[in-house]
Amino acid sequence: MSELLRLNVSQVLEGIRKKEFSAVELTRCYLDRIEKTKVLNMYLEVSADRAIKMAQIADEKYKNNTARLLEGIPIGVKDMFCTESIKTTASSKILENFVPTYESTVSKKLWEEGAINLGKLSCDEFAMGSSNETAAKGNVINPWRSEEKRSPGGSSGGSAAAVASKSALCAIGTDTGGSIRQPAAFCGIVGMKPTYGRCSRWGIIAFASSLDQAGPLTRNISDSATMLKVMAGHDPKDSTSSLENVPNFNDFLDKGVKGLKIGIPKEYDRKGISEEILKSKEKVIDFFKQNGAEIVNVSLPLTKYALSVYYIVAPAEASSNLARYDGVRYGLRVDGDSLDIMYEKTRGVGFGDEVKRRIMIGTYVLSSGYYDAYYLKAQKVRRLIKNEFDEVFKKVNYILTPTTPTTSFKLGSTQDLLTMYLNDVFTVPASLAGIPGISVPVDLDKNGLPIGVQILGKPFDEGGIFQVGKVIEDSANFDLFSEGSYK
Repeated sequence: MSELLRLNVSQVLEGIRKKEFSAVELTRCYLDRIEKTKVLNMYLEVSADRAIKMAQIADEKYKNNTARLLEGIPIGVKDMFCTESIKTTASSKILENFVPTYESTVSKKLWEEGAINLGKLSCDEFAMGSSNETAAKGNVINPWRSEEKRSPGGSSGGSAAAVASKSALCAIGTDTGGSIRQPAAFCGIVGMKPTYGRCSRWGIIAFASSLDQAGPLTRNISDSATMLKVMAGHDPKDSTSSLENVPNFNDFLDKGVKGLKIGIPKEYDRKGISEEILKSKEKVIDFFKQNGAEIVNVSLPLTKYALSVYYIVAPAEASSNLARYDGVRYGLRVDGDSLDIMYEKTRGVGFGDEVKRRIMIGTYVLSSGYYDAYYLKAQKVRRLIKNEFDEVFKKVNYILTPTTPTTSFKLGSTQDLLTMYLNDVFTVPASLAGIPGISVPVDLDKNGLPIGVQILGKPFDEGGIFQVGKVIEDSANFDLFSEGSYK
Protein backbone atom coordinates (compact mmCIF):
# COMPACT_ATOMS: atom_id res chain seq x y z
CA MET A 1 0.00 0.00 0.00
CA SER A 2 2.98 2.34 0.38
CA GLU A 3 2.97 2.77 -3.42
CA LEU A 4 -0.33 4.65 -3.05
CA LEU A 5 1.59 7.43 -1.30
CA ARG A 6 3.55 8.13 -4.48
CA LEU A 7 0.47 8.85 -6.61
CA ASN A 8 -0.45 12.40 -7.60
CA VAL A 9 -3.98 13.81 -7.58
CA SER A 10 -5.00 12.73 -11.10
CA GLN A 11 -3.58 9.23 -10.53
CA VAL A 12 -5.48 8.89 -7.25
CA LEU A 13 -8.75 10.04 -8.81
CA GLU A 14 -8.30 7.56 -11.67
CA GLY A 15 -7.32 4.72 -9.33
CA ILE A 16 -10.38 5.14 -7.10
CA ARG A 17 -12.63 5.52 -10.13
CA LYS A 18 -11.27 2.25 -11.57
CA LYS A 19 -11.72 0.55 -8.15
CA GLU A 20 -8.01 -0.24 -7.88
CA PHE A 21 -8.25 1.01 -4.28
CA SER A 22 -10.81 2.89 -2.19
CA ALA A 23 -10.73 6.33 -0.60
CA VAL A 24 -10.80 4.64 2.80
CA GLU A 25 -7.75 2.50 1.94
CA LEU A 26 -5.88 5.57 0.70
CA THR A 27 -6.79 7.60 3.78
CA ARG A 28 -5.71 4.82 6.15
CA CYS A 29 -2.43 4.68 4.24
CA TYR A 30 -1.85 8.41 4.85
CA LEU A 31 -2.87 8.14 8.51
CA ASP A 32 -0.34 5.33 8.95
CA ARG A 33 2.27 7.48 7.27
CA ILE A 34 1.50 10.40 9.60
CA GLU A 35 2.14 8.09 12.55
CA LYS A 36 5.45 6.93 11.05
CA THR A 37 6.65 10.50 10.40
CA LYS A 38 5.73 11.90 13.85
CA VAL A 39 9.41 12.59 14.50
CA LEU A 40 9.21 15.43 11.94
CA ASN A 41 6.65 17.20 14.19
CA MET A 42 4.40 18.31 11.33
CA TYR A 43 0.86 17.66 12.60
CA LEU A 44 -0.58 19.55 15.58
CA GLU A 45 -3.93 17.75 15.30
CA VAL A 46 -4.67 14.55 13.38
CA SER A 47 -8.35 14.19 12.42
CA ALA A 48 -8.26 10.42 12.00
CA ASP A 49 -11.93 9.60 12.75
CA ARG A 50 -13.22 12.53 10.73
CA ALA A 51 -10.93 11.64 7.82
CA ILE A 52 -12.20 8.05 7.70
CA LYS A 53 -15.83 9.28 7.74
CA MET A 54 -15.08 11.70 4.90
CA ALA A 55 -13.40 8.85 2.98
CA GLN A 56 -16.44 6.62 3.46
CA ILE A 57 -18.65 9.36 2.02
CA ALA A 58 -16.21 9.66 -0.92
CA ASP A 59 -16.47 5.93 -1.65
CA GLU A 60 -20.26 6.19 -1.62
CA LYS A 61 -20.07 9.08 -4.09
CA TYR A 62 -17.92 6.98 -6.45
CA LYS A 63 -20.36 4.09 -6.09
CA ASN A 64 -23.27 6.38 -7.01
CA ASN A 65 -21.36 8.09 -9.86
CA THR A 66 -21.64 11.46 -8.11
CA ALA A 67 -17.92 11.95 -7.37
CA ARG A 68 -16.80 15.56 -7.06
CA LEU A 69 -13.60 17.23 -8.33
CA LEU A 70 -11.35 16.27 -5.38
CA GLU A 71 -13.27 13.22 -4.19
CA GLY A 72 -11.09 11.19 -1.82
CA ILE A 73 -7.98 13.45 -1.93
CA PRO A 74 -6.29 13.57 1.53
CA ILE A 75 -5.23 17.13 2.41
CA GLY A 76 -3.34 18.71 5.31
CA VAL A 77 -4.40 22.15 6.57
CA LYS A 78 -2.07 24.86 7.88
CA ASP A 79 -3.10 25.84 11.40
CA MET A 80 -3.97 29.37 10.25
CA PHE A 81 -7.25 28.15 8.69
CA CYS A 82 -10.21 27.93 11.05
CA THR A 83 -11.69 24.43 10.93
CA GLU A 84 -15.08 23.81 12.52
CA SER A 85 -14.87 21.68 15.69
CA ILE A 86 -11.11 21.13 15.19
CA LYS A 87 -8.60 23.01 17.31
CA THR A 88 -7.08 25.99 15.48
CA THR A 89 -4.16 27.62 17.28
CA ALA A 90 -2.00 29.51 14.72
CA SER A 91 0.81 27.53 16.42
CA SER A 92 0.52 29.91 19.39
CA LYS A 93 0.07 29.28 23.10
CA ILE A 94 -2.46 32.12 23.30
CA LEU A 95 -4.88 30.08 21.14
CA GLU A 96 -3.86 26.62 22.39
CA ASN A 97 -7.47 25.61 23.21
CA PHE A 98 -9.39 27.58 20.58
CA VAL A 99 -11.96 25.45 18.72
CA PRO A 100 -13.80 27.41 15.98
CA THR A 101 -17.53 27.02 15.42
CA TYR A 102 -17.12 27.83 11.73
CA GLU A 103 -15.04 26.80 8.71
CA SER A 104 -12.78 29.03 6.61
CA THR A 105 -14.09 29.63 3.10
CA VAL A 106 -11.07 28.03 1.40
CA SER A 107 -11.14 24.82 3.44
CA LYS A 108 -14.95 24.64 3.12
CA LYS A 109 -14.61 24.78 -0.69
CA LEU A 110 -12.19 21.85 -0.55
CA TRP A 111 -14.46 19.72 1.64
CA GLU A 112 -17.45 20.55 -0.60
CA GLU A 113 -15.50 19.10 -3.54
CA GLY A 114 -14.78 15.84 -1.70
CA ALA A 115 -11.30 16.45 -0.24
CA ILE A 116 -10.46 14.72 3.05
CA ASN A 117 -9.13 16.61 6.08
CA LEU A 118 -6.16 14.76 7.55
CA GLY A 119 -5.54 17.38 10.24
CA LYS A 120 -3.84 20.65 11.17
CA LEU A 121 -0.23 21.38 10.28
CA SER A 122 2.34 23.33 12.26
CA CYS A 123 3.52 26.77 11.17
CA ASP A 124 5.49 29.67 12.54
CA GLU A 125 3.46 31.37 15.30
CA PHE A 126 0.77 33.53 13.65
CA ALA A 127 2.67 32.88 10.38
CA MET A 128 5.55 35.08 11.59
CA GLY A 129 8.81 33.45 10.61
CA SER A 130 10.87 31.90 7.81
CA SER A 131 12.08 28.71 9.47
CA ASN A 132 9.19 27.19 11.47
CA GLU A 133 11.23 27.78 14.64
CA THR A 134 8.70 30.16 16.24
CA ALA A 135 5.95 27.51 16.55
CA ALA A 136 4.80 27.10 20.18
CA LYS A 137 5.05 23.31 20.01
CA GLY A 138 8.51 23.18 18.49
CA ASN A 139 9.92 23.30 15.00
CA VAL A 140 9.14 21.02 12.09
CA ILE A 141 12.06 19.10 10.59
CA ASN A 142 12.66 19.19 6.84
CA PRO A 143 12.12 15.68 5.35
CA TRP A 144 15.23 16.13 3.17
CA ARG A 145 18.33 14.95 5.03
CA SER A 146 16.12 14.74 8.12
CA GLU A 147 18.96 13.36 10.21
CA GLU A 148 20.67 16.77 9.83
CA LYS A 149 17.63 18.54 11.32
CA ARG A 150 17.20 21.26 8.73
CA SER A 151 14.49 23.91 8.43
CA PRO A 152 11.46 23.17 6.24
CA GLY A 153 11.09 26.94 5.73
CA GLY A 154 8.28 29.08 7.01
CA SER A 155 5.74 29.97 7.85
CA SER A 156 4.01 27.10 5.99
CA GLY A 157 6.81 24.69 6.93
CA GLY A 158 4.48 22.01 8.28
CA SER A 159 2.42 22.06 5.08
CA ALA A 160 5.48 21.81 2.81
CA ALA A 161 7.10 19.07 4.92
CA ALA A 162 3.88 17.02 5.00
CA VAL A 163 3.62 16.98 1.20
CA ALA A 164 7.33 16.25 0.75
CA SER A 165 7.31 13.39 3.29
CA LYS A 166 4.20 11.74 1.78
CA SER A 167 2.21 12.55 4.93
CA ALA A 168 -0.37 14.48 2.89
CA LEU A 169 -1.13 14.31 -0.80
CA CYS A 170 -1.60 18.10 -0.91
CA ALA A 171 -1.72 20.87 1.67
CA ILE A 172 -2.93 24.43 1.96
CA GLY A 173 -0.90 27.30 3.36
CA THR A 174 -0.86 31.07 3.57
CA ASP A 175 1.67 33.39 1.96
CA THR A 176 2.27 36.86 3.45
CA GLY A 177 5.85 37.54 2.35
CA GLY A 178 6.84 34.19 0.85
CA SER A 179 5.40 31.73 3.35
CA ILE A 180 4.26 29.25 0.68
CA ARG A 181 7.01 29.71 -1.91
CA GLN A 182 10.03 29.64 0.42
CA PRO A 183 9.11 26.39 2.25
CA ALA A 184 8.12 24.83 -1.08
CA ALA A 185 11.64 25.56 -2.36
CA PHE A 186 13.24 24.17 0.82
CA CYS A 187 11.18 20.96 0.62
CA GLY A 188 11.33 20.30 -3.12
CA ILE A 189 7.65 20.78 -3.94
CA VAL A 190 5.44 23.23 -5.87
CA GLY A 191 4.13 26.24 -3.93
CA MET A 192 1.69 28.73 -5.46
CA LYS A 193 0.87 32.19 -4.11
CA PRO A 194 -2.14 33.44 -6.08
CA THR A 195 -2.94 37.06 -6.83
CA TYR A 196 -4.10 38.96 -3.73
CA GLY A 197 -7.89 38.54 -3.66
CA ARG A 198 -8.00 35.39 -5.78
CA CYS A 199 -8.78 33.25 -2.69
CA SER A 200 -10.99 34.35 0.20
CA ARG A 201 -9.28 35.29 3.46
CA TRP A 202 -12.47 34.70 5.48
CA GLY A 203 -11.80 32.31 8.33
CA ILE A 204 -8.00 32.62 8.04
CA ILE A 205 -6.36 33.93 11.21
CA ALA A 206 -5.02 37.33 10.15
CA PHE A 207 -1.37 38.33 10.22
CA ALA A 208 -1.12 41.23 7.71
CA SER A 209 -4.48 41.72 6.04
CA SER A 210 -3.25 43.50 2.89
CA LEU A 211 -0.69 40.75 2.21
CA ASP A 212 -2.13 37.40 3.44
CA GLN A 213 -3.20 35.02 0.67
CA ALA A 214 -4.08 31.32 0.71
CA GLY A 215 -2.53 28.91 -1.75
CA PRO A 216 -1.80 25.21 -2.45
CA LEU A 217 1.36 23.20 -1.78
CA THR A 218 1.57 20.16 -4.04
CA ARG A 219 3.89 17.61 -5.63
CA ASN A 220 3.50 18.90 -9.16
CA ILE A 221 2.06 21.70 -11.30
CA SER A 222 -1.07 19.80 -12.34
CA ASP A 223 -2.08 19.14 -8.72
CA SER A 224 -1.53 22.83 -7.91
CA ALA A 225 -3.75 23.90 -10.81
CA THR A 226 -6.51 21.51 -9.72
CA MET A 227 -6.33 22.66 -6.09
CA LEU A 228 -6.39 26.36 -6.96
CA LYS A 229 -9.41 25.91 -9.22
CA VAL A 230 -11.36 24.72 -6.17
CA MET A 231 -9.87 27.21 -3.67
CA ALA A 232 -10.32 30.35 -5.77
CA GLY A 233 -13.38 32.51 -6.34
CA HIS A 234 -15.34 35.43 -4.99
CA ASP A 235 -16.59 35.32 -1.40
CA PRO A 236 -19.17 37.92 -0.28
CA LYS A 237 -17.88 37.47 3.29
CA ASP A 238 -14.47 38.89 2.29
CA SER A 239 -14.48 42.50 1.03
CA THR A 240 -11.02 42.01 -0.55
CA SER A 241 -12.15 38.93 -2.49
CA SER A 242 -11.99 39.44 -6.26
CA LEU A 243 -14.88 39.07 -8.68
CA GLU A 244 -12.42 37.95 -11.38
CA ASN A 245 -13.50 34.84 -13.29
CA VAL A 246 -11.75 31.60 -12.26
CA PRO A 247 -10.70 29.61 -15.34
CA ASN A 248 -9.88 25.91 -15.48
CA PHE A 249 -6.17 26.27 -14.79
CA ASN A 250 -5.40 22.77 -16.13
CA ASP A 251 -6.32 24.03 -19.62
CA PHE A 252 -3.10 26.08 -19.64
CA LEU A 253 -0.67 23.27 -18.87
CA ASP A 254 0.17 22.06 -22.38
CA LYS A 255 0.52 25.44 -24.12
CA GLY A 256 4.30 25.69 -23.77
CA VAL A 257 6.38 28.86 -23.78
CA LYS A 258 7.08 29.34 -27.49
CA GLY A 259 6.94 33.04 -28.31
CA LEU A 260 6.71 34.16 -24.68
CA LYS A 261 9.08 36.78 -23.27
CA ILE A 262 10.66 35.82 -19.94
CA GLY A 263 12.21 38.66 -17.94
CA ILE A 264 15.41 38.18 -15.93
CA PRO A 265 15.81 41.03 -13.39
CA LYS A 266 19.45 41.91 -12.76
CA GLU A 267 18.72 42.94 -9.15
CA TYR A 268 17.99 39.31 -8.20
CA ASP A 269 21.60 38.25 -8.90
CA ARG A 270 22.71 39.83 -5.67
CA LYS A 271 25.62 39.13 -3.39
CA GLY A 272 25.00 36.29 -0.94
CA ILE A 273 23.10 34.00 -3.31
CA SER A 274 24.30 30.41 -3.48
CA GLU A 275 26.30 29.72 -6.68
CA GLU A 276 24.34 26.50 -7.12
CA ILE A 277 21.05 28.38 -7.07
CA LEU A 278 22.33 30.80 -9.71
CA LYS A 279 23.43 27.82 -11.84
CA SER A 280 19.95 26.30 -11.51
CA LYS A 281 18.43 29.58 -12.66
CA GLU A 282 20.73 29.54 -15.71
CA LYS A 283 19.66 25.96 -16.39
CA VAL A 284 16.01 27.10 -16.42
CA ILE A 285 16.91 29.93 -18.82
CA ASP A 286 18.32 27.26 -21.15
CA PHE A 287 15.07 25.26 -20.80
CA PHE A 288 13.12 28.32 -21.92
CA LYS A 289 15.41 28.97 -24.90
CA GLN A 290 15.16 25.34 -26.00
CA ASN A 291 11.35 25.60 -25.87
CA GLY A 292 11.17 28.77 -27.96
CA ALA A 293 10.88 31.51 -25.32
CA GLU A 294 12.68 34.85 -25.63
CA ILE A 295 14.86 35.88 -22.70
CA VAL A 296 14.78 39.61 -21.87
CA ASN A 297 16.98 41.35 -19.32
CA VAL A 298 14.90 43.69 -17.15
CA SER A 299 15.45 45.91 -14.13
CA LEU A 300 13.50 46.20 -10.87
CA PRO A 301 15.65 48.73 -8.96
CA LEU A 302 13.16 49.19 -6.11
CA THR A 303 13.62 45.52 -5.16
CA LYS A 304 16.30 46.58 -2.65
CA TYR A 305 13.69 48.48 -0.64
CA ALA A 306 11.11 45.67 -0.55
CA LEU A 307 12.24 44.02 2.70
CA SER A 308 12.37 47.39 4.49
CA VAL A 309 8.85 48.20 3.33
CA TYR A 310 7.58 44.75 4.27
CA TYR A 311 8.97 44.93 7.81
CA ILE A 312 7.12 48.20 8.36
CA VAL A 313 3.78 47.35 6.71
CA ALA A 314 3.43 43.73 7.93
CA PRO A 315 4.20 44.43 11.64
CA ALA A 316 1.92 47.47 11.58
CA GLU A 317 -0.99 45.36 10.37
CA ALA A 318 -0.04 42.56 12.77
CA SER A 319 -0.09 44.90 15.79
CA SER A 320 -3.65 45.87 14.86
CA ASN A 321 -4.85 42.34 14.05
CA LEU A 322 -3.37 40.76 17.17
CA ALA A 323 -4.86 43.32 19.54
CA ARG A 324 -7.95 41.08 19.74
CA TYR A 325 -6.00 38.44 21.71
CA ASP A 326 -6.37 39.93 25.16
CA GLY A 327 -7.65 37.10 27.36
CA VAL A 328 -11.18 38.52 27.53
CA ARG A 329 -13.29 36.84 24.85
CA TYR A 330 -11.40 33.69 23.88
CA GLY A 331 -8.00 32.06 24.03
CA LEU A 332 -5.59 31.95 26.94
CA ARG A 333 -6.29 34.04 30.06
CA VAL A 334 -3.80 34.67 32.86
CA ASP A 335 -5.60 36.38 35.74
CA GLY A 336 -4.23 39.55 37.33
CA ASP A 337 -5.19 42.07 40.00
CA SER A 338 -6.45 44.51 37.37
CA LEU A 339 -7.56 44.48 33.74
CA ASP A 340 -4.24 45.96 32.59
CA ILE A 341 -2.22 43.37 34.50
CA MET A 342 -4.42 40.59 33.09
CA TYR A 343 -3.73 41.91 29.57
CA GLU A 344 0.01 42.09 30.24
CA LYS A 345 0.26 38.63 31.78
CA THR A 346 -1.92 36.98 29.12
CA ARG A 347 -0.04 38.47 26.20
CA GLY A 348 3.33 38.04 27.91
CA VAL A 349 2.78 34.31 28.41
CA GLY A 350 0.67 33.68 25.30
CA PHE A 351 2.84 35.26 22.61
CA GLY A 352 6.31 34.09 21.60
CA ASP A 353 9.32 36.38 21.17
CA GLU A 354 8.98 36.90 17.41
CA VAL A 355 5.30 37.83 17.67
CA LYS A 356 6.04 40.26 20.52
CA ARG A 357 8.86 41.77 18.48
CA ARG A 358 6.62 42.41 15.47
CA ILE A 359 3.77 43.78 17.60
CA MET A 360 6.19 46.27 19.19
CA ILE A 361 7.65 47.30 15.82
CA GLY A 362 4.15 47.68 14.37
CA THR A 363 2.86 49.68 17.31
CA TYR A 364 5.91 51.96 17.08
CA VAL A 365 5.52 52.76 13.35
CA LEU A 366 1.80 53.47 13.83
CA SER A 367 2.34 55.73 16.85
CA SER A 368 1.92 59.49 16.85
CA GLY A 369 4.96 61.19 15.38
CA TYR A 370 6.21 58.09 13.53
CA TYR A 371 3.17 57.20 11.38
CA ASP A 372 4.13 59.77 8.72
CA ALA A 373 7.85 59.07 9.00
CA TYR A 374 7.59 55.28 8.60
CA TYR A 375 4.20 53.82 7.73
CA LEU A 376 3.03 56.36 5.14
CA LYS A 377 6.43 56.41 3.43
CA ALA A 378 6.47 52.62 3.32
CA GLN A 379 3.04 52.56 1.68
CA LYS A 380 4.22 55.07 -0.94
CA VAL A 381 7.27 52.94 -1.77
CA ARG A 382 5.00 49.88 -1.89
CA ARG A 383 2.93 51.61 -4.58
CA LEU A 384 6.12 52.43 -6.52
CA ILE A 385 7.17 48.75 -6.34
CA LYS A 386 3.78 47.75 -7.75
CA ASN A 387 4.12 50.36 -10.53
CA GLU A 388 7.59 49.05 -11.35
CA PHE A 389 6.25 45.51 -11.84
CA ASP A 390 3.45 46.91 -14.04
CA GLU A 391 6.01 48.66 -16.27
CA VAL A 392 8.16 45.52 -16.59
CA PHE A 393 5.12 43.43 -17.51
CA LYS A 394 4.56 45.75 -20.49
CA LYS A 395 7.85 44.36 -21.88
CA VAL A 396 7.70 40.71 -20.79
CA ASN A 397 5.07 38.06 -20.08
CA TYR A 398 6.68 36.52 -16.98
CA ILE A 399 9.65 37.02 -14.66
CA LEU A 400 12.10 34.32 -13.56
CA THR A 401 14.00 34.63 -10.25
CA PRO A 402 15.49 32.33 -7.62
CA THR A 403 12.95 31.52 -4.88
CA THR A 404 15.47 31.72 -2.04
CA PRO A 405 19.09 32.89 -1.69
CA THR A 406 20.15 29.57 -0.13
CA THR A 407 18.88 26.03 0.28
CA SER A 408 17.57 24.78 3.63
CA PHE A 409 19.76 25.65 6.61
CA LYS A 410 20.22 23.72 9.84
CA LEU A 411 17.71 24.50 12.59
CA GLY A 412 19.13 26.82 15.21
CA SER A 413 22.00 27.91 12.96
CA THR A 414 20.67 31.40 12.17
CA GLN A 415 20.91 33.56 15.27
CA ASP A 416 20.97 36.91 13.44
CA LEU A 417 17.39 38.11 12.82
CA LEU A 418 18.38 40.18 9.80
CA THR A 419 19.87 37.10 8.15
CA MET A 420 16.65 35.22 8.85
CA TYR A 421 14.52 38.02 7.36
CA LEU A 422 16.72 37.99 4.22
CA ASN A 423 15.36 34.51 3.41
CA ASP A 424 12.33 36.29 1.96
CA VAL A 425 14.28 38.78 -0.15
CA PHE A 426 13.06 37.29 -3.47
CA THR A 427 9.49 36.51 -2.43
CA VAL A 428 8.51 39.73 -0.60
CA PRO A 429 8.36 42.05 -3.68
CA ALA A 430 5.59 40.00 -5.31
CA SER A 431 3.62 39.98 -2.05
CA LEU A 432 3.85 43.78 -1.76
CA ALA A 433 2.69 44.12 -5.37
CA GLY A 434 -0.11 41.55 -4.92
CA ILE A 435 0.95 39.59 -8.00
CA PRO A 436 0.95 35.79 -8.32
CA GLY A 437 4.08 33.67 -8.02
CA ILE A 438 5.02 30.01 -7.97
CA SER A 439 8.08 28.09 -6.78
CA VAL A 440 9.03 25.04 -8.84
CA PRO A 441 11.75 22.53 -7.80
CA VAL A 442 14.50 22.05 -10.39
CA ASP A 443 17.57 20.46 -8.84
CA LEU A 444 19.49 19.33 -5.75
CA ASP A 445 22.55 21.11 -4.39
CA LYS A 446 25.82 19.36 -3.45
CA ASN A 447 24.30 18.45 -0.06
CA GLY A 448 21.29 16.78 -1.68
CA LEU A 449 18.90 19.63 -0.77
CA PRO A 450 16.22 20.96 -3.16
CA ILE A 451 16.61 24.15 -5.20
CA GLY A 452 13.53 26.04 -6.39
CA VAL A 453 13.02 28.82 -8.93
CA GLN A 454 10.21 31.37 -8.93
CA ILE A 455 7.95 32.51 -11.75
CA LEU A 456 6.06 35.80 -11.31
CA GLY A 457 3.20 37.00 -13.50
CA LYS A 458 0.63 39.70 -14.02
CA PRO A 459 -2.36 39.92 -11.64
CA PHE A 460 -4.81 37.04 -12.14
CA ASP A 461 -2.58 35.27 -14.66
CA GLU A 462 -2.15 32.14 -12.56
CA GLY A 463 -3.01 30.06 -15.62
CA GLY A 464 -0.02 31.46 -17.50
CA ILE A 465 2.23 30.87 -14.50
CA PHE A 466 1.15 27.22 -14.43
CA GLN A 467 1.83 27.09 -18.19
CA VAL A 468 5.42 28.32 -17.71
CA GLY A 469 5.92 26.24 -14.58
CA LYS A 470 4.92 23.06 -16.44
CA VAL A 471 7.72 23.61 -18.96
CA ILE A 472 10.22 23.92 -16.08
CA GLU A 473 8.79 20.81 -14.42
CA ASP A 474 8.92 18.72 -17.60
CA SER A 475 12.44 19.89 -18.47
CA ALA A 476 13.93 19.55 -14.98
CA ASN A 477 12.27 16.18 -14.28
CA PHE A 478 12.84 16.70 -10.54
CA ASP A 479 12.33 13.53 -8.46
CA LEU A 480 10.65 14.27 -5.10
CA PHE A 481 11.28 10.70 -3.95
CA SER A 482 14.97 10.62 -4.85
CA GLU A 483 17.94 9.89 -2.60
CA GLY A 484 17.89 12.16 0.43
CA SER A 485 14.14 12.53 0.74
CA TYR A 486 12.37 11.01 3.77
CA LYS A 487 11.86 7.25 3.33
